Amino acid sequence: MSYSLLSAVGSGGLVGFMLGLLGGGGSMLATPLLLYAVGVAQPHVAIGTGALAVSVNAFANFASHAIKGHVWWRCALVFSGLGVVGALLGSSLGKAFDGERLIFLFGLLMVVVGALMLKPRKAVAAKPAVGTFGLATALNYASSGLVDWVLAAEFIGGGVVGGVFGMLLATRLGAYKNVLNRLFAALIFTVAAYILYRSWGAFLPA
Repeated sequence: MSYSLLSAVGSGGLVGFMLGLLGGGGSMLATPLLLYAVGVAQPHVAIGTGALAVSVNAFANFASHAIKGHVWWRCALVFSGLGVVGALLGSSLGKAFDGERLIFLFGLLMVVVGALMLKPRKAVAAKPAVGTFGLATALNYASSGLVDWVLAAEFIGGGVVGGVFGMLLATRLGAYKNVLNRLFAALIFTVAAYILYRSWGAFLPA
């Protein structure tokens, strides 16, 4: 199985950049990028590989926020602990679900997330939630052989670089947080529409 190094690193860079810039949300792009930009044929492999890559990139970004004292640790630990249980249950259910139908449902979820991002939000302390949930999901998928480790490494490499640039830009554009969220929501809606277009046939009778 051979993928373009440039597409893998570039896609990871975009996800890392979004995570660094917005503190979250970029993980929603990992699976679509792996499927439609990198060319992963199996949706479950794209989900497992993307979860691992996003987890590592999220922890890298989290470390930077932790050093700066932007972490509300008690909330983070409780939120992450409970979320791991949900991630393990959800990923187990996902593995048992048809891949194409799962991607269609993922597209619908992206529409919901995009709508939520349109609501103004107060600044909150950084949490390791994305990293923890992603790691739990990745380990569950890896136990079934549904992680491409080489591709994940390439994706992570791009994500680390993208995350650095995203965090640097975030410090300069902090006053425009709500505008950035709206722009990212528009991107989420666009990607969701493409996913739904590509995968809706999975629900048609054979």
